[in-house]
Parts: sequence; C-alpha cells; structure tokens
Amino acid sequence: MKKLLTGNEAIARGAWEAGVVVCTAYPGTPSTEITENAAKYPEMYAEWSPNEKVALEVGIGASMAGGRALVAMKHVGVNVAADPLFTVAYTGVNGGLVLVSADDPGMHSSQNEQDNRHFGRAAKIPVIEPSDSQEAKDFVKLAFQLSEEFDTPVMLRITTRVAHSQSLVSLEERQEIGLKPYEKNPSKYVMMPANARRRHVLVEDRLAKLKAYAETSPLNRIEWRDTKIGVITNGVTYQYVKEVLKNASILKLGMTFPLPENLIREFAQKVDKLYVIEELEPFIEDQVKAWGIQALGKDIFPVIGELLPEVIAEKMATETDGNSPTEAKKQIEAAPGATQEIPVRPPVLCPGCPHRGLFYVLNKLKVTVAGDIGCYTLGSLPPLSAMDSTICMGASIGNAMGMEKARGKEFARKLVAVIGDSTFIHSGITGLINTVYNKATTTTIILDNRTTGMTGHQDNPATGLTLKGEPIQEVDLVLLAKAVGVQRVAVIDPFDLKETEQVIKEELAAEEPSVIIAKRKCALIEKNKDTTPYFVLEDACIGCMRCMKLGCPCIIKEGNKVRINPTQCVGCELCAKVCTSGAIQKGEQSNG
Repeated sequence: MKKLLTGNEAIARGAWEAGVVVCTAYPGTPSTEITENAAKYPEMYAEWSPNEKVALEVGIGASMAGGRALVAMKHVGVNVAADPLFTVAYTGVNGGLVLVSADDPGMHSSQNEQDNRHFGRAAKIPVIEPSDSQEAKDFVKLAFQLSEEFDTPVMLRITTRVAHSQSLVSLEERQEIGLKPYEKNPSKYVMMPANARRRHVLVEDRLAKLKAYAETSPLNRIEWRDTKIGVITNGVTYQYVKEVLKNASILKLGMTFPLPENLIREFAQKVDKLYVIEELEPFIEDQVKAWGIQALGKDIFPVIGELLPEVIAEKMATETDGNSPTEAKKQIEAAPGATQEIPVRPPVLCPGCPHRGLFYVLNKLKVTVAGDIGCYTLGSLPPLSAMDSTICMGASIGNAMGMEKARGKEFARKLVAVIGDSTFIHSGITGLINTVYNKATTTTIILDNRTTGMTGHQDNPATGLTLKGEPIQEVDLVLLAKAVGVQRVAVIDPFDLKETEQVIKEELAAEEPSVIIAKRKCALIEKNKDTTPYFVLEDACIGCMRCMKLGCPCIIKEGNKVRINPTQCVGCELCAKVCTSGAIQKGEQSNG
C-alpha cells in the first residue's frame, strides 16, 4: 500500500513500523508534525516535553529501559539538548535511540541557520539524511538498527523541504520487537570521570567501525551517468541536482557522518570535474578537500540559504556547457508561475490576538522590552514596535536582568521582559529565579494565551492537557512565580487597556521583582465567543489614525479615514477602545 505523506508524517510512520515505544519532543517548526502524528498511533507513547533537553532525557531513559525511542526537535532545539546528547554518545544505548534534527535553511521560521551535522561530528555519532518522504520512513527504521548494532544514538537530519514536502511512501506493518532486558550497569550509564574515560575509548572504537560501515552502507550510492561532471550531494539537494544536472554522475550520501573516504575517492577518480553541492556549511566539502581531493563547492554555491534548483542551475550555467544546466534553468524559468512576482505578505499578529493590547500599551509607555521566541515576537514590527531584543527561548528575563545590572535600577524603571507561557515553562523559570536570587527588580510579563501558538497550537504544562488530549493538573503560573520568591504577582486581561497600563506602571515603579500574567486565550482557539465585526461611522471618523497604531490587519487606511474589513474582524473591540471619537461601532453595518 502506498500513501502520500510529508516527510514528518513519514518519520512518525517509520517510528511506528520500527517498533518505537516512546516518542518525545518540544514543538518547533519544521519538526512539530512528527510527534503530532506519532500520537495517532496507540502503540507509541507520545508527549510534549517542557523543553528539548527534557525530551531527550526522557528518550534516553526509555532507551536505557530497553525500548526504542524517537526524540524530535528543530535545529536550535538541539542546542538546548546538547548536554545530554554529548553524554549519551558516551553511554551508548540499550533500546535504539534516534534524535531527529529538523534544520531550517533559509530561516523560514527560525532565528538562525545553523547546520547540525556539526553536532553529529562533535558528538561522534552517525548522521543520516533522507532526501524525500520514502527515505524519511526507511531511514528511521535503519537508524534504529544502526543505533542498536553500534551502541550509539543516531541523528536523523532533515530540512524544512523534506519535513513539509509530500511524496509517495510504501507502508509496511509494525515490527513488534518488544523490550530489551534492563540490566543494572553503572560502568556504562553512570558518567563519573572514571567511567567516562573508559567509555571514551569505546566511542573512538565505535567511530572507526562506523567509518568502515559507511563505505558499503546502502545509505550511500553512486549513480553513474556522464563522467564529465561528478556531484557529491545529500538530502533534498540530491533531488535538485537530479532535476538540474540530468546527465551528471552523482554520489548520493545518505550518511554524512562519518563520510566514506574510499567511496568518495573512487568516485572522484572516475569523473573529470568534481562538485560538492550541499546546503549551508561546506561540511562534506571541507572533509573531501582535507583528504587532498580537488573539488568545487562553496566557491561557487552560496553558504547562506536554500540551494533551490534555480540557484544550482544559475551557478552551474556559468561553469560548463555540458549536462545542459542552462537548458534546465530555462525550463525552470518557463514553468507556470515561476516568473510571477509573489505579493509580499508581511507577518502580523492575528485579528483578535490577545498580545496586541499589551504591546499597544508597552509602545505607548515607551518602555524597553526584552523579548522572546513566539508568535508574540511579531510585536517588534511597526506600528507596535514594542520589542527590543529576541535571542533564544527563555532569554528575555536574563537579558532584562543584564540590562538592569549594566545600567542600574533607574533604567529598570522603564524595562520589562516579555515571555510566552510555553516559553516560560521551556526555559524562563531559571531566569526568574536568577532575578530574585541576585536582587534585580525586573518586571516580567508572561503572555498566557493558553497554548503554544507559534508552532500551531500545541498544549503545554500550563494548559491542562497532554499531547493526546488527556486532562492533567496544569501548572499554576501565579503559584510558581511566588514559589521562586516573587512577592508581587498580578493577573490582567490585556484587552483591558486601562488596567493593563495601570498595572504595568505600578510594577515598573516597584523596588523589587514582579510578574504580570497577561491572560487571555489565543483568538484562534477561543470558542463560543461573539465575533460580530465592528465598522466605522465615516462621518464620525476624525482621521486621527489612533486605531492604526494597533497594527490590526482588519483596519485599512483609505485617504484620511479608515475602514474595517468585516470578513477579517473577530470583534475583539480593541479598536473601539482606542477610538476617541466614537466612530467605531459594533454591528453588521456596511463600511461603504
């Protein structure tokens, strides 16, 4: 049976077919749908963990207990999970352990563009890379075999295009392999220095065995065509190379660490000119050149962004007349819609977003805002312009404290940290503890919209539901803040602009740390609400444009007045609250 699946769906299916018993993750685009789909298989336990470090630690525990475990995260999540990752590379596994790293060339939804093959090399664990959905499923199953055969965690690296693109996948039945016996073995799993020194020797021995395996692995293969041009490539770039350089010989690397030196040398010797075409870092290219093999790579192809077919065609067109790269480029440009200009769609907070009222007030008060990762990061954009920094998950509170310690308490009187509820649980709690412990006076605002909005509305420990929709005792953010030593904790409705402004002013003036919880459901998940749209009384509108400062996509400037698009308006009332002339009214009246 065949089915059209995205790469993420295929990975979940591969985990199920491989007999995985535990699947953990923290949601992060482009990896989120892996665990969402894993949760649909009753044979697998699946969870949203508070953060990626915890997700990997749970996966390690499942592996130690003898079960196969899949842990998924986006590329920056591996930064968070690096501590247990580097140590489990020493301990090895019992049941197979596979870590999915979903990298994001082009930064479609990320704050950086790192290449996580470097993590695999640094941790000395194998890295394998599928190029489509069928391989995504198949490589997961092979990864578990490698994990158990070589006593190692395995990194399955995908990129955004593989994660979200669809292709046909052959479905198979689940392998019920059962649990491996659990045996107490402190010399393997207790990584005190004496044990770790012995394990490091085994890591180096394992790496030598993996290098030998790479030479004959089915993951790596040569596709011989015209030998004038030879291309070493990997991942989705392999699909692009096949499309553009139809006659070139290709060495497709499904295992990119460790690399098969002898296979690469054999390939290089039989082609007239060798290219390494890979997205982001010259990871393969640097190693190839270190072996003394001549190759062209990043001196032609960019180190930034995706290597899409048109990029490869354009760069190769200047290199050679063979293999028809110029013709391929013409075909790509002639494809329907290929040359059409796509209208710019600037990102914006949704109509009715609960964050809009808060950012409106913060902008009005002209405070410095240390921001964080989430959909609320859009509060940095005009006209709200209410965020000064965004570094990584949970950084806002520490950033704000650092600003205060550098510039003094007077600066802190106009300084807040803003962080989402899921992000606060992920890695903001320790920053808040640090604020209390080291006597800062920072005001922290937790944006509690009752969901993990940035990745598609996943539950988290503060929402009261698990990944599978099971009710649990939710984290009480008020009690949590007080438990770590914050005495001043206020809960506000960010749509109550007067209260929001008053409470922020009071907490900024306080000579001690404080927490404000801005609590209102995300507009996209709030049910049974009145969504009657608002409209503008044209004669009453004085053209002050105060409502435009909300940055609501429903409000449209026309000449020296405004109108409201009733098809987008969800009736949140913020515009009516900021209008001083009473021109904005609720109802179905036409705006024309």
